[in-house]
Amino acid sequence: MRFPISERRHALTASVLFPFVFVLPSASASTSATAADRTLEDDDALDRVVVTASRTARTQDQTLAAITVIDRAEIDRLQPQSLQALLAGRAGIALANNGGAGKATSVFLRGTESDHVLVLVDGIKLGSATSGGASLQDIPPEQVERIEIVRGPFSSLYGSEALGGVIQIFTRRPQGGFVPSFTVATGSERTRRATLGIGGRHGDVTQGGWYAINAAHGSTEGINAYRGPRNFDPDLDGYRNDSLVLQGGWRFDARWDVEARVFRAEGRNEYDGSANNIADTVQQVVGGRLRYAPTDALRIGLNLAGSADLSDNYRNEVYSSTFSTRRRMVALQADATAGDALLTFGVDWQADRVESSTRYARDRRIDRGLFAQWQQDFGAQSLQASLRRDEDSQFGGVTTGSALWGWAIGDALRLSARYGTAYKAPTFNELYFPGYGNPSLQPEHARSVEIGLRGEHGAGGWSLNAFETRIDDLIAYDADLQPTPGPNNIDRARIRGVEAVGDLRVADWDLRASATWLDPRADGDNASRGHHLPRRPARSGRVDIDRRFDRFSVGASAIGAGERYENLANTRRLDGYGLVDLRVGFAFARDWSLQLTAGNVFDKRYETAEFYNQPGRHWLLALRHQPGAR
Repeated sequence: MRFPISERRHALTASVLFPFVFVLPSASASTSATAADRTLEDDDALDRVVVTASRTARTQDQTLAAITVIDRAEIDRLQPQSLQALLAGRAGIALANNGGAGKATSVFLRGTESDHVLVLVDGIKLGSATSGGASLQDIPPEQVERIEIVRGPFSSLYGSEALGGVIQIFTRRPQGGFVPSFTVATGSERTRRATLGIGGRHGDVTQGGWYAINAAHGSTEGINAYRGPRNFDPDLDGYRNDSLVLQGGWRFDARWDVEARVFRAEGRNEYDGSANNIADTVQQVVGGRLRYAPTDALRIGLNLAGSADLSDNYRNEVYSSTFSTRRRMVALQADATAGDALLTFGVDWQADRVESSTRYARDRRIDRGLFAQWQQDFGAQSLQASLRRDEDSQFGGVTTGSALWGWAIGDALRLSARYGTAYKAPTFNELYFPGYGNPSLQPEHARSVEIGLRGEHGAGGWSLNAFETRIDDLIAYDADLQPTPGPNNIDRARIRGVEAVGDLRVADWDLRASATWLDPRADGDNASRGHHLPRRPARSGRVDIDRRFDRFSVGASAIGAGERYENLANTRRLDGYGLVDLRVGFAFARDWSLQLTAGNVFDKRYETAEFYNQPGRHWLLALRHQPGAR
């Protein structure tokens, strides 16, 4: 018998945490290890380091992959009301949202499918093994320290799901010896928010510790999410989210350090468009890391982690169904310096399990991955090559690889090129959902080429990337499949695109802009050949401009997307849109500030998914106390 989440929260928390209590120091995935190594070091240095593009610590200047970094200073400046609002219009990103705050949100990265994006929280894989996507809408921006978005195929480092790219979210970290902070906010649609956090660190890079505790609450009355033909509930669809982050670490000496963390977000979401209209959800990651550096040239990290995506569905408060998945991960990674080269070797183990009121023919699988990477500079030339072999208990083995090359042309210009392969394993719904799944499915495969140019100057920087991705064995609905129509490896896709990113500081004004031109088309031998893939706009972009006047700050954002199609037949078109957001802030005392943000100020009516409404004009007023706010 399955109990609703509201009745089994404590049992679930204990069952997810229990396997790790007695194996700590355990770990989050190895990607976060190198970033955490720098927690006790200079904050500015940390801001320049990225880890997602190579599973090792590299500065943004050294990174060859196309990457976007959103730091805490930018989040504080923009004050987004959701994570999807923060991501909207970024290079390579398109979003489809089912009706406002807390509603299901699909992220399309470089035109690939929404389940072709790997989402990490502090290095730990997050997502549903049944649907294949990650519930980004349930991660409050108040809990985020920084986001790294790497675009392009990364299966050679991470395995399945990283076909279109990787989005890694790092939770809040301490910025001083003892730093308390809190925020209270109120806004339109009866929005209420509150955050409370304490954190601190002591010691130095050779010995010391750090800790952080951050709690956040958010609620909103919402909007009427759905206007379509089967609208069972033409009412306001609210959302509530309560989240907590607990984390800390200790460096014993220059050789040994350990860290552990828990992130948990509990949501209650009211929605329309199906027979159910309420969902209780939980997103949780838990883990830790033990690092040992026997010599200056060798680092070894042991990482153990678990994540959970839990959902109970109701119809007018009457329990209906459960769709929940749990994931356990172990990673062992070694980084060795050999002359000018950095060699990385690693082993990943991952076990997925489904817990559902719907009976699946199989409800668990295991993946084992072995990977290696070589990074080296040869004067003005740079190389990064990686190779990975995955063995999946359901569909066998897959080998993927990637090669990146960079050439520093002078001091401020770099040319880069890349070729990579990737794959995506079928979801449990695609394989085993009763009356629909096809257990004969094989992984989707992709190959991608890219060329980029990046420049820097005294007032800012810019980058330009052009790419093409071809996907084979794309899973699509097959009406001719016997004995029952369902998903099958019958389609292909060809995606071409160009991304432009730039930032500029002129006369105390900070300007940041990104734009994407995309041509995502079906390429199979069927009637859809040449049609645009659904819900991906051909053009999208974003411009942010801000300035500080002593204690005052002002800013504006313009976000736009061109037309898109709701279906693969391209018979249902969604119009393009442009939105304008405004913000003003006032630091009325040391460490104290007021900030007012207004979103969609021209009250634009638009949709990113057919029949699902988006918020009109809305506002939020926040009072914040944050010592040393950047």
